[in-house]
Amino acid sequence: MESLNKLIDAWHLAATNADFKVYFASTTDDFIFLGTAPGERWSKKEFQSFSKPYFDKGKAWDFKASNRKWNFSKDGKTAWFDEDLKTWMEDCRGSGVCIKEKGEWKLAYYNLTVLIENEKIKEFIQLRKQ
Repeated sequence: MESLNKLIDAWHLAATNADFKVYFASTTDDFIFLGTAPGERWSKKEFQSFSKPYFDKGKAWDFKASNRKWNFSKDGKTAWFDEDLKTWMEDCRGSGVCIKEKGEWKLAYYNLTVLIENEKIKEFIQLRKQ
């Protein structure tokens, strides 16, 4: 689990440091990133194109992770996790899937979500309809 935590921590840090190479080297070739907007389902190539201008400016994003929880497949080649995040969007949650490729863990899938309290959901729905 230590190597997995290091992978995800380094991945987040690479975004903070705008290190495009390290950020995407941490992912599989068929990596998928789900963003917070309804249409944001990015393949690795699409996400690279979208995010490159941010990285090139030296400022991508800065997510501070905590409370990460891991689960593993029986064969030990797949791991999935969820984590709490402090972001510019306030509290978020990330969840992801890592797979072991040639003895090395890689991030295959990541889903970023903004957290909304249940008692505020009707207000949120109205906001989305605007």
